[in-house]
Amino acid sequence: MLRLWLVCGAVLGFVGVAAGSFGAHGLKTLLDANGQAANWETAVRYCLFHALALVLVGLCAGLPQAAAARGLLNSAGWSFLIGTLIFSGCLAALALSGVKILGAIVPIGGVLLLVGWACLAATGWTCSSAE
Repeated sequence: MLRLWLVCGAVLGFVGVAAGSFGAHGLKTLLDANGQAANWETAVRYCLFHALALVLVGLCAGLPQAAAARGLLNSAGWSFLIGTLIFSGCLAALALSGVKILGAIVPIGGVLLLVGWACLAATGWTCSSAE
């Protein structure tokens, strides 16, 4: 799973940088006119934060100390990935389309992101010491 999380984190990072740049340049007029620039920025920011979190999950997956917590680590990875796709994806779609119902889906992604962080914390708690 190490490779999966590293690749997914890198892809989300790429998408986050591209979306941020596109929003600042190609979509600036549209987002400002619709009053959605803040939603776009939040979508990009959360995408980038959780891209780094997925890379961290991938790096931790390679540690022998994390062997006992692989299930928690993979739960964190899936929660971060799916949560980011829902949270950032729906928020970006809302910013572009103005379809308000998408705003009701965003918190589902947010809850998954919280689950990911809780699983990552539990992983840290259960890892054996490297001493």
